[in-house]
Amino acid sequence: MVIISISHFKQLHTTTNLLILSLAVSDLLVGLIVIPVLTVAIMEPCWGFGEYFCVFQIYITFLCTSLSLGNLVLISIDRYVAVCDPLLYHSKITITGTICCISITWCCCIIYDAVIIQNFVNVQTPSRCLTECVIVEGITWVNIMYIVFIMVVPCSIIITLYLNIFVVARSQARKVFSKEAASESGVQTVQANKSERKAAKTLAIVVFTYLLSWIPSLFIYFVFSVIGDHLISYFTSYLAFVNSLINPIIYAFFYPWFKVTAKLILTLKIRRH
Repeated sequence: MVIISISHFKQLHTTTNLLILSLAVSDLLVGLIVIPVLTVAIMEPCWGFGEYFCVFQIYITFLCTSLSLGNLVLISIDRYVAVCDPLLYHSKITITGTICCISITWCCCIIYDAVIIQNFVNVQTPSRCLTECVIVEGITWVNIMYIVFIMVVPCSIIITLYLNIFVVARSQARKVFSKEAASESGVQTVQANKSERKAAKTLAIVVFTYLLSWIPSLFIYFVFSVIGDHLISYFTSYLAFVNSLINPIIYAFFYPWFKVTAKLILTLKIRRH
């Protein structure tokens, strides 16, 4: 729904919405590929899709994780500039620049995860099954590198930026009641900043919902993968990916444009616009 809304309605072609579109595409990949395969893996004791599809689904899992965090980093940067430097926002953050950043993020994630998969994934063949799709290596330099570059660094950037946004937003909120906001230009600036802060608040909910879902789940996943309890590691991954189903609900509650476009799409009135 988010993808159709932003793609179809030209008035929604803003830098922030392009980043949301990129995040929605990675969420869609999770819903179409990762969650169904993980559901089968949890319900069935043995892997019946072959070695190549095993590698593919693990690659898509890793790719969606890195893409989501990459998109959230870009969203955090976008909101940071919008709230902390609103006068120069439109000159610094452009449609062309945003598309380039999204493209670079996708290319880097695709290449990086492909390299990681070559050193990280192996198909286990225990006696009770013909094949089982699990990661059999323990905590190696590959695991540590993946956690650092895909989780620790992006999460640190996101948290730092949103803490700065929170500080600036509080400072701007105090100015609303000051005499400086009494002039006409001051009122316009305050209204613009209020709009940007509201957007930042909504996206902050998306970001921290993601972090709360993924950080504990990834920790449990790696611990139980090393121990050998693959059912628990599968289950924790499944719970983390449910976060992709939560994002559209957040959009529906906090974005007025999503409510309007969703209604047009569901009532088949989209062709008129």
